[in-house]
Order: sequence, then structure tokens, then C-alpha cells
Amino acid sequence: MMFATVAGGVMMWGVHFLSKKIPEAEYATLVTLLAATMVIPAMPLQMVFAQQTASAVAAGRERQLAGMIRMAWAGTFLLWLLAIVVVLFFQQDIVARWQIANPAAIWAALVVALGCLWTPMFGGLLQGEQNFLWLGWTSILAGVGRLGAAAFIVLVLHGWAAGIMTGAIVGLAVTLGVAVWQTRHLWTGPRAPFDWRKLLGQIIPLMAGFGAFQFLFSADTMFVKAYFTPEETAFYGAAGVQSRAVVWLVGPLAAVMFPKIVHSAARSEKTDLLAVTLVSTGVLAGGGALGLWLVGPWMVRLVYKPSYVALATQILPWYAGAMVPLSLVNVLVNNLLARSQFRVVPWLLAFAGGYAFALTRFHGSLVAVLQTLAAFCLMAFGVCAWFTWGKKVQSPKSKG
Repeated sequence: MMFATVAGGVMMWGVHFLSKKIPEAEYATLVTLLAATMVIPAMPLQMVFAQQTASAVAAGRERQLAGMIRMAWAGTFLLWLLAIVVVLFFQQDIVARWQIANPAAIWAALVVALGCLWTPMFGGLLQGEQNFLWLGWTSILAGVGRLGAAAFIVLVLHGWAAGIMTGAIVGLAVTLGVAVWQTRHLWTGPRAPFDWRKLLGQIIPLMAGFGAFQFLFSADTMFVKAYFTPEETAFYGAAGVQSRAVVWLVGPLAAVMFPKIVHSAARSEKTDLLAVTLVSTGVLAGGGALGLWLVGPWMVRLVYKPSYVALATQILPWYAGAMVPLSLVNVLVNNLLARSQFRVVPWLLAFAGGYAFALTRFHGSLVAVLQTLAAFCLMAFGVCAWFTWGKKVQSPKSKG
């Protein structure tokens, strides 16, 4: 999984070399739209389906799982259609607020959004089954498809932000096709009724908890786009692309840990996976941030135009530093939610809401935005650590 994530991530990152071929304002639009698609609860969806699949496989409830998958597939499509209606209604406001030159980029982003809803669903099935071979291949194929299509559209057809978003569509289509095919035995078989109330009692806190983390991870770029110039947003996005790689690098550790802890919790087995994963994540994330501080300015010069170098390298240490506590938060949130310890969820939602409010007040500079992010990541880590070690929380199963 680490290899696949790095390989796929390098391909994804390779798209940003194309920034040399498009104006800074177009690159600002690109990173903003990509950040908007990251706010879509892709990770929460994957964790929900990973948890449900791991539990169903452990308890022999594959028929109930098949029914849930089909219902969720239809439900997410209806939600996407509703989003299209909303964007149609507010299209002019979105174009004006985000200073988008070509509205086609918005519609390409909407198609990407559909892929961001469906791909994690089936990725979660692979993860819950612990089919990490094909889960890793989906990551690699997504990067290859995105980079290949985007490079052709920009270099041959001379497309800009909308063209690169079209490349993202190609990458998601390839990934989704592989994941759907590899999990067909889980959703094509006979289905059986399932307890909706009990299922919602698990899905809602999982979606809320992972969604709050996702917001902390990706919302900053959209606020920067609203308060800063397109050029400043482009430079900020350049630093963000490199810094978020710290979280992507260590993310597979928590992804592998999650279904194993679900299995252990379902069978009342003890495991030391949390300690191993947390220490490994801390070492790798800290090393990654330190590496960015040292070689980040060189990487900016390699990937981007000379105009990006001064400001992007100035904010890079702050950005990379904020990703270290956020990586540790990811591990603790995965552990708590895998054990159905949902009392942490209201706190995570409060942090997400407080973070959004703070960004509307503390945006005097790009460094101030990142200082706000770092402060909320540290506070979130403290609360998650308290619920993990300082506060003994009974899971719903142990109470029953």
C-alpha cells in the first residue's frame, strides 16, 4: 500500500508540472476546484464501506451488504443530480467569487465529484475485504490515467484548467471500473433486508467524523481563493500540493489499520496496531515535513514557473509543519471510529466549524491562514488523544 500510494501520488503530482504551460490564474482555478472535490466526503465514504464490509465479512452478512451497496449507489447518484441543480442556480455567483474564466471547468469538476462519490465506495469494499493488492492498483491507475490524459489535453490540445480536470475524469473512470469489477461478488449477489436504524446509527457518526477531518485537510484553499488574488492562490496551491503529500504518504498506514481494528473489535480481540501505526506515522510524517523544508524550494523551482518560487517557498515550512499533527489526528480518528467510539465526533465537528469561522477572521496573510490550520490540528490531536487514552469510552457493543 505504501508503494502504491507513493507511485500513484507521484503520478497525481506530475499533473502539476503542467502549471508551466498555463497562466497562474488558471492554475489557481485548478487547485481550487481540486480542493472543492476533496471536500466531498470521499474518505468518509470509503471508511464507512470499509467498516461495513469488514463487519459483514466477519459476521457472515454478505447479503445485507449487497443490499446496502446497491441502495447507496442509487442514493449518491440522486445527491449528485441535486448538486447539479444547485450549481446551475448559483453558477454565476461561483464564477464571480472564484474568478473562473471558463465555466466548463466547473462542470468538469462536477463529473469529477461523481467519481469522488463512487470510487471510495468501491475502494472501501476492497479495503474492508483487505484486498490491498487491487486497492493499491486502483491508486496507481488513477494517477496514470489522470497524468496521461491531462498531459495530452494540455500539451496537444492546449487546454487549461478545464482540460486538466478532464484528465482527472479519465483517471477516476479507470479506477472506478477496476474497483467495480473486483468487488462484483459483493454487490451482484442476492440481497437481504437490513436494519436501517442500526445502520444509520453507524454511518452518520462515521461520515461526520471523517468528514470533519476531510474539512481540516482540504478547506483552506477554497478560503484562500475567496480572499486572495489568483496569483497568490496559485502560489499557495503550489505549497499545498507538496505539503499534503505528507498526509498522503502515511495515509496507507491508517487505511490498513482501520479494517483490522474493526475485525478485532467485532471479535473482542486485543491488538497493538494503534501504537505501531501512530509511531510509524509520526516518524514518517515528521521526516517528510523535514524533507520538504530542506528540498521544497528546489522542488518548487523544478515543477513551477520562476514566479512561484519566492512566496511558495516562504509558506512551505508552515504548510508542511501543519500536516504532521494532522497525520496523527488521522490515525487516532481511524482508531476511535473503527471501535465505534463516537463521542469524539461532536468535538471534531466543533473543530471543523470553528476552523471555518476562524478562516473568515484570520486571513491577513497566507502565513496567518496556515497558523490557524496548525492551531486547529494541534487542538484536534489533543482531544483525540484524550478520548483514546485519557477517557475510557465504551463502545455501543460493550454497553449492549
